Amino acid sequence: MESSLLSIQALVTKIKLETFSPKNDLYSFVSPSAYDTAWLAMVQDPKERGRPLFKGCLDWVMSNQKEEGYWGVSSADGLPTIDTLPATLACLVALKTWNASDEGVEKGLAFVHANTKILVDVNYQHLPRWFVIVFPGMVELARATGLDLFMQDELKGVISSIFKERQRIFETFVTDLTLFKIMNYREKPVDKFQYPPIFSYLEALPSTYEIDEQATVSHLSENGSIFNSPSATACAYMATGNQKCMDYLESLAQRCPYGVPSMYPMDGGLIKLSMVDHIQKLGLAEHFQEDIDEILEQFRNRKKQLSEPRGTDDALAKIYKDSLAFRLLRMHGYNITPWSFCWFLNHEDILDHLEQNCEHFRSLIYNVYRATDVIFAGEYELEEARMFSRKLLEKTMKSSMAYDNFVTCPSFRGVIEQELSLPWIARLDHLDHRMWIEENRVSPLWTGKASFYRLTCLQDENIMQLAMENFKFRQLIYRNELEELKRWSKVTGLCDMGFGREKTTYCYFAVAASSCLPRDSLVRMIVAKSAILITVADDFFDMKGALDELQELTEAVQRWDGKGLRGPSKVIFAALVDFVTEIATEFLHQQGSDITRYLQDIWRETFSSWLLETTWSNTGYIPSADEYLRVGMTSIATHTIVLPSSCFLSPRLPDDKLKTNHYETITKLLMAMARLLNDIQSYQKEQEEGKMNLVLLHLKANPDGDIEDSIGYVKNILDEKRKELLQHVLMDELSDLPKPCKHLHLSCLKVFQMFFDSSNRFDSNTELLQDIKKAIYDPPEYRILKPIRPQRCSRGVTTQKGSTVHAHFNRTFTSYGSKSPKIFATVDDGRKLLIPPRFNFCYI
Repeated sequence: MESSLLSIQALVTKIKLETFSPKNDLYSFVSPSAYDTAWLAMVQDPKERGRPLFKGCLDWVMSNQKEEGYWGVSSADGLPTIDTLPATLACLVALKTWNASDEGVEKGLAFVHANTKILVDVNYQHLPRWFVIVFPGMVELARATGLDLFMQDELKGVISSIFKERQRIFETFVTDLTLFKIMNYREKPVDKFQYPPIFSYLEALPSTYEIDEQATVSHLSENGSIFNSPSATACAYMATGNQKCMDYLESLAQRCPYGVPSMYPMDGGLIKLSMVDHIQKLGLAEHFQEDIDEILEQFRNRKKQLSEPRGTDDALAKIYKDSLAFRLLRMHGYNITPWSFCWFLNHEDILDHLEQNCEHFRSLIYNVYRATDVIFAGEYELEEARMFSRKLLEKTMKSSMAYDNFVTCPSFRGVIEQELSLPWIARLDHLDHRMWIEENRVSPLWTGKASFYRLTCLQDENIMQLAMENFKFRQLIYRNELEELKRWSKVTGLCDMGFGREKTTYCYFAVAASSCLPRDSLVRMIVAKSAILITVADDFFDMKGALDELQELTEAVQRWDGKGLRGPSKVIFAALVDFVTEIATEFLHQQGSDITRYLQDIWRETFSSWLLETTWSNTGYIPSADEYLRVGMTSIATHTIVLPSSCFLSPRLPDDKLKTNHYETITKLLMAMARLLNDIQSYQKEQEEGKMNLVLLHLKANPDGDIEDSIGYVKNILDEKRKELLQHVLMDELSDLPKPCKHLHLSCLKVFQMFFDSSNRFDSNTELLQDIKKAIYDPPEYRILKPIRPQRCSRGVTTQKGSTVHAHFNRTFTSYGSKSPKIFATVDDGRKLLIPPRFNFCYI
């Protein structure tokens, strides 16, 4: 364990220097685009003909060809994606232009010929619009440069079909024929919402289009670019010699002298926020808290931003950044208004643009949706933003274009599916961190005209190694603590009562997965032991004990004297006394004061509430809704869990906050919400047992309604209280409780939300087993793929759906990491084909 901790500390130190140092150039974190870099590499030096103007870009192209012959983005499993085809063709044109590398050209052409049909066939039903525009343009350019492409008959049909689809797009959307001198295209009604605009693909327009300098100038941004696109601007300069285009390209090459990004300029603030968001998603925030605070401090004085953005592109980038900043700032306790990002709701043109092109803006809409997780009471603009963004996310998942850009970012689809199906408040942080570790191979930042922009720091191997080691280090601690807890459960006799639910592992898993700091071992153990005691005692009151036996136990707790108890009552009371003594002794040792009486009073109150509910059930008494909720808030016993354990946080809970009947608002909210969550999922069981809960009480008071109406009524109460609790957790001015204590309240709520969000998972003996394995036992499946010795194979590829496409292949891939490669199928000559998870194809 000590060696693991030393390794973690060494990695943290290294990452602080390499990633968070103020000396670092933020553009060094932006992934270069092979496609755009190739276009700059094609530009000729106007002062010395026959030489490239941006030799650094040409050097980058020559140095970054993959061993398999391609350029561009690999998949989550390290394999070529569909956007490698236009990127590879553009790089081949750059090499051919300057006769730079015959070997590189040969390898690139071999890749294109061997893989075009596979990549197109596998994704044929979902070819992205950008690909249909860019790929034919690169084919035409490659042929015009003298590259020998697609002589095989089997490829001619594939290429022809893509060219026809491009013509259909231009016939549908090319409208301004005074700017587009394109032959044989019919004018169509203007679709002002099409994104990206056709002119942003200037470098890929049909060969029949003669680039007009006047039209180009009319599309230039203030910085001299065509829609901030290096490739389109390079093309515009080569066609027109426009000086503003040259100024833009020189500025870009000076800032990024080798590989250039897909978009320039980029927002440095957005890059910093994305780094913070990424570190938090991986569960590493505890190691970089000072760095995170320093970055967020730069955004703390954000005011309402209702000014008119400069154009649609500027507005969309602004929404992305503002929504990300809002979530991060609010989660860190900054007082920030929803209008800092909800301003776009007042712009019908922006709303329409997003709705018409939502497939291109999934990452933006996803950020907007996540920002609305932290909504407070009365923030109706956030309600509107949440409904709007959810509607668009659901639309993109159902759309026929649902795979546009998911082709190159398949894991992002799974991320969105989880976000829509399971709310943030019902997910445990530790499991979320695992998901982001496993999905990190593809980290989308922003959707561009031909793919996702990415940050290289988000895929840094040091950061990923730290995330892996940090997660496994926690797991080691959790396994040790769970074994200790099981021994305690055994020694006290609580796990062998012979009735009710044995939930030792469930209780520990819940607290460990919801609170991610390993140093809080004592807090986790107090929470888990409290939950185990509560579960056993509550089951004794509900299932086993006779009324007189329960009265004796409750009276013994009131006296704090177990004389005369027997059977389960004696076991429960003895475990309770030992537990309270253990906590009080530890607190006396740490803080020098005695909290025994406070702890006893909380448990006395809890046992009294259980006895009162059992008496109601046995006598048939039906309480009013207010009376029921007042008692039910206590009997759910969340305060019995969070308050004693908060005494050991730093800073700790003050002693006087343990006084019964003097609980803070945030504690009362947690108590009420836990009860309501339980009631929604347990009303059927309690109805059969002759018990009452709030759902049944509302149904009884409204006989003309049905059970769904009553459930909806309780859910509405729950929703409002959730917003109020979030506000008390995140805003300092509403409560003087220490911040760690408030966050423990939030963790407890997330546990109850997880247990009772859509079913009663706590009572299931199997539903949580997989999550427990992922949280405590199984290491994350983060695989590093490496190529092995080249070999050739005759033909064959198998998709996940089982269909077969025939083509030639160049390499064999295998995986190295926590799991052995999975054998999925056998190719024609009998050799094995490895199919990576979540990916549509593999080639050998």
